[in-house]
Amino acid sequence: MIRRVCGLAVLCAGIAAAEPLYDVVVYGGTPGGIAAAVQAARLGRSVALLEYHPHLGGMTASGLGKSDIETREAVSGLFREFVARVHRHYVSRYGADSENVRLCREGYYYEPSVAEKILGEMIAGQKQIRVFPSRRLEEAVRNGKRVTAIRVRPRGGGPVEEFRGRVFVDATYEGDLFAFAGARYRLGRESRAEFHELHAGVVYLDYETGAFLAGTTGEGDRRVPAYSFRLCLTTNPVNSYVLTQPPPDYDRTRYLGYVDDWKAGRMGPPKIMKEGVGYFGPTFNTVVRALSIAELPNQKTDVNMNPRPLGFPFAEENDDYPEASWERREQITAKLRNLTLGLVYFLQNDAAVPPEQRQLAKRYHLARDEFVDNGHFPWQLYVREARRLVGLYTLTQNDTQVGPVLGRTPVHRDSIAAGEFPVDSFPVRKRQPGHDVALEGYIFMLDRLTRPYQMPYRIMIPETVDGLLVPVAASTTHVAFSTVRLEPTWMALGQAAGMAAHLAIEAGVEPRAVDVDRLQRELVSRGHVITYFKDINHQDPAYAALQYFGTRGFFPDYFARSGDAADHRTARDWWRRATGAPPPDPPPADLAAAFTLADLARWQGRSPGAEASRPLTRGELCQFLYARTARRSESAP
Repeated sequence: MIRRVCGLAVLCAGIAAAEPLYDVVVYGGTPGGIAAAVQAARLGRSVALLEYHPHLGGMTASGLGKSDIETREAVSGLFREFVARVHRHYVSRYGADSENVRLCREGYYYEPSVAEKILGEMIAGQKQIRVFPSRRLEEAVRNGKRVTAIRVRPRGGGPVEEFRGRVFVDATYEGDLFAFAGARYRLGRESRAEFHELHAGVVYLDYETGAFLAGTTGEGDRRVPAYSFRLCLTTNPVNSYVLTQPPPDYDRTRYLGYVDDWKAGRMGPPKIMKEGVGYFGPTFNTVVRALSIAELPNQKTDVNMNPRPLGFPFAEENDDYPEASWERREQITAKLRNLTLGLVYFLQNDAAVPPEQRQLAKRYHLARDEFVDNGHFPWQLYVREARRLVGLYTLTQNDTQVGPVLGRTPVHRDSIAAGEFPVDSFPVRKRQPGHDVALEGYIFMLDRLTRPYQMPYRIMIPETVDGLLVPVAASTTHVAFSTVRLEPTWMALGQAAGMAAHLAIEAGVEPRAVDVDRLQRELVSRGHVITYFKDINHQDPAYAALQYFGTRGFFPDYFARSGDAADHRTARDWWRRATGAPPPDPPPADLAAAFTLADLARWQGRSPGAEASRPLTRGELCQFLYARTARRSESAP
């Protein structure tokens, strides 16, 4: 459902002196926002980075202790830099052969405090960035269609502050800035008919087999996936903060459904084990499987709320959160915090849980050295989906799947990042009568359907609002958002937004008018992925060219075959796709013959050299075309 709000009529009395004019103003200190800020600052831009919470880092620094990524080669750039820094941290502190280094899994798993430290270092390394935490958005100021300033209020009190900028980036999970600016947005689930998405709308899905269940209608509605908290629990008694009493408003009956699940045999191991999705053997066939546990360094664990049990109580508790006032959001957050702590307390203390299972639960406690200013509890609510921009293009489930024509997902000429995580969405409703397999709206890891895909620049551009980029709550359907909504992907989109903001300022144009050709070339020159291939890496001399021409339809599948000899048919097709015109020489009789240095020389209008008979590789041909079609030199790093 598409909604529009307008924050333009808010009058803020007592406005403090306006900040200096910034090149880029980023509202939202999420990893996507941090990537946008860092990239823009590295290009020499002044950046104001504002965040609602007192801490930066979003979920990555607030309990999400592992980077959810299935195909590591599909996301690089600043995210890969973050991962490398995490790995170096553990190696330097504990030694390359230590257990903690093994548990950090090359930097993809980490303690929340380490993630916050690393992200903080990436920000601190850029003197052009000024950070403003604990700022609540009050107003977006527009001149015509263009955002020119935002007004925020310090959460600790004080007058409203105005931040003026040349380009603004909405990096919030909730899409707050674009909503205040009056951009259209979607909220809830599209119907199956609207974009012809197989898993859209009301859906009951067997998470073991992927089969649709009775009750699936495909009808759209305003429901959003359940929110929860991602916990960091420890097994180290010395570092444990033990819950000695239940949280406020504790009600044990909210959790008895988990006991019913256990008695009914729904807490057993999955039929197919899959690495990285929270399967933890010690909890199988226990009520404690209400928690999805993954081991982290330093005797800590990343703990998610398992959405498989029918007793899962978190759905529907956040239905009004996306459009709620700041005060109402805090109330919802507090309720979900208490609901989460209540579950931990229930598993550890309630007589309905068998004694040996209670003892298992009592191995895991809040970590004293995490979130020390928040009762050792994460400060960021896990907002899986809220508002979603209506942009110049809407990414759908069909963009994330291999179709009948290509052996890869659809090609987008303006691709500026790659996505890869399977479609995966939490339930939207509590258990309904007559349903004893799965909760409504739960779509579990469609890895049999989702394949690495391209994300077009247009999903970050509002339909009519200017001066604004939206890399986080981007323009997608509900189903597509459930694959985009991963922090690695958001960091890739954020980095692209930071680069686009720089180019827009440099050229004196709105973000929608940025030269996307140049944007792509700037990104791939920094190792960014805009086209995923199975058979190349950053060391390939033709890496940038292959990435770029992956957006021009050169490759019908996921293989670049960079080292293979090019033939005349391929060379002529690629020339036409790259230049929009036929090649300059007549085609040979045998199009399948090798394309040689002599052929290349004729295309360049020069005489062949001594090695004229050597065939060109596909990678070399791409490099030639990449250089020939370059319109501008790259900007300074």
